[in-house]
Amino acid sequence: MAATLPNAGALAGCKVIDLSRVLGGPYCTQILGDHGADVLKIEPPGGDETRGWGPPFLGDTASYFIGVNRNKEGMTLDLSQEAGQELLRRLLADADVLVENFKPGTLEKWGLGYDTLSREFPALIHCRVSGFGSDGPLGGLPGYDACAQAMCGLMSVNGEAEGEATRVGLPVVDMVTGLNAAVAILLALNERGRSGLGQFLDITLYDCALSLLHPHAPNYFYSGKVPARSGNAHPNIAPYETLPTATGPIFLAVGNNRQFAQLAQALEAPALAEDPRYAANADRLRNRQALRDDLSALLAGHDAAALADRLLRSGVPAAAVLTVDQALAHPHTRHRGMVLEQGGYRGVGSPIKLSRTPATLRKLPPGR
Repeated sequence: MAATLPNAGALAGCKVIDLSRVLGGPYCTQILGDHGADVLKIEPPGGDETRGWGPPFLGDTASYFIGVNRNKEGMTLDLSQEAGQELLRRLLADADVLVENFKPGTLEKWGLGYDTLSREFPALIHCRVSGFGSDGPLGGLPGYDACAQAMCGLMSVNGEAEGEATRVGLPVVDMVTGLNAAVAILLALNERGRSGLGQFLDITLYDCALSLLHPHAPNYFYSGKVPARSGNAHPNIAPYETLPTATGPIFLAVGNNRQFAQLAQALEAPALAEDPRYAANADRLRNRQALRDDLSALLAGHDAAALADRLLRSGVPAAAVLTVDQALAHPHTRHRGMVLEQGGYRGVGSPIKLSRTPATLRKLPPGR
């Protein structure tokens, strides 16, 4: 993602009205804005609550807000008032997409629900991000990332085997919901090119959290066994976990017999590859603890970063476990344009790389 003169962008000419707050919706609209869409972020009079989710702050705006709101213009509007509702209608008259994450029933109460808007603006794509959708046993209830992780099984498979169920250390449900919302919008824009009609996109944290249960859901479907926590170890593959070295942990992700033979060669331990206990992945899974003990002994004298680099270059997936600052400072991070800097702004770049219409940094997050 280039912080240079903006190009047209893949979504140039697409007008997005963003009524969303917090993370899932704003993450979605930042993706659209990065790729050229004209995004107008409309906040309530009190502002998006994440503006205050700090420290740290840049000026009086929290880093949390800054991280998901670049490439947007800003506006404040009180949609509970008739004047605000009328102004929104005027803005929607030439808009392509509306993104919102109001509790189901709120916009309907104000006469701005999809049934009403679709009659006034038949080409409008209306994307709602919500916790559970508007109907069903949990319909209309508020949704939060950590609660979705808890109730959709993610926490139950995350953490050490003998430890407690653990939240994934980043808001993965909110972010994958934002990603799915962006995908849904692109699908609807493509279909509108044929039909000329918009549609309602119903994207929920609940659905998106369940969609992340791979391979645990298929493992359950076909074994009948309830998946359990296994720390960093993969339930289907071995060795696929962190192991200790002289300088810190290394993650080995050995997915086939060829890679296992390469690992044994790199560790100068040919007997490892010849051991019948480790002949195939199923054998390695059955003897996971013995394999872990053997590998730990072999790794004890190695530097994690140097060994990981050597293994990766020989075709064995491996990585030293880096901290956030180390990952952001990695030379390949810079090479890929994944850190943006402009004035006082610093952010993570777009991972979506297009050859002719790359993402650009055109606008800093809107102020108050």
